[in-house]
Amino acid sequence: MAENKEKKLVSADEAVKAVKKTAAKAGDAAENTAAKAKKTAAAAKDAAEGTAKKALKKAADAVEETVEPAVDEVEEAVEEIEEEVEEAKPAKKTAPKKPAAKEEGSNLQQAKPKGSSTGYRIGAIALWVVALGLEIVAIMILLGKIKMNFLGLSSLAQIIVFLVLDLICVVIGSQLWKKANHISPMSKKNKTLFWIWNNMGVIVAVACFLPFIIIALSNKNTDKKTRVVATVVAIIALLIAGLASYDWNPVSKEELEAATNTITGDVYWAPFGKVYHTHQDCQALNHTDTLTYGSVDQAIAANRTRLCSFCAKRDDITNLATDGKDVSAEDILPDEIGEIDLEEAAD
Repeated sequence: MAENKEKKLVSADEAVKAVKKTAAKAGDAAENTAAKAKKTAAAAKDAAEGTAKKALKKAADAVEETVEPAVDEVEEAVEEIEEEVEEAKPAKKTAPKKPAAKEEGSNLQQAKPKGSSTGYRIGAIALWVVALGLEIVAIMILLGKIKMNFLGLSSLAQIIVFLVLDLICVVIGSQLWKKANHISPMSKKNKTLFWIWNNMGVIVAVACFLPFIIIALSNKNTDKKTRVVATVVAIIALLIAGLASYDWNPVSKEELEAATNTITGDVYWAPFGKVYHTHQDCQALNHTDTLTYGSVDQAIAANRTRLCSFCAKRDDITNLATDGKDVSAEDILPDEIGEIDLEEAAD
């Protein structure tokens, strides 16, 4: 019995050993299989990535081949349009940069900033409102509606003082208005409106003196001497204000644009001249020791609205008004120069 038990124990041990060996072999086989599976997966991933990259590259190449010719065509069309626009624009004349003074005693000074046209207009309107108020006061004194003890002066003397103050306000306001119009001019397309806008000072002058003149002539309650003297003073003030307020050198928006598009660089003008020059050594400036230089729009803002005819001939400029000629609307660069038919230009 004991021998049988020992044999069974031996058999059981051998069976356990056999199972352990089989399990070890199975584990090794599983590990080998897993390693092979990982290698196969990595290879498959690399192959997939390579295929995807190749596909993307082919797609990008196809898109590039399709888009590039279209882009080239568009760029060529744009270049042709730009060439058409440049050919339509007039050639710009470049004034020379500021040279040294031509003579030892010459004085060359830079132009002051133009300032704001809005500020000048506000100042002009404010002065004109004050002028109208002064006229009303003069009328009230004339009619005897108010009696003032102004510096101990008589009613006639007071009327004259208020009319003179009225004249001063009208003239200064008109100068500010003209200055604003030269900085930011109005279009000349409507000539009537253009004239009214540039000569608002004349209209204000009439409004500030004509009512007084009419009332003075028609009022029979005032003594004859006061009426006659006050009327004469008002008429003289009206004439002075009208002449001083009239813009003898108006400039239009089109003329300013033509000048700034044609001339670049500095221009020159004399203290009492009425034109600007593109050359400091212009023969018209031979007797001028003091010159101001600046941009062409600064010159126009300083009431130098025309180009010197000698400089125009020297630079072959024909589309700007000079002291020798005016220009017609056809000579001025039109606003529609940039409005070119794109389809026609592309063809």
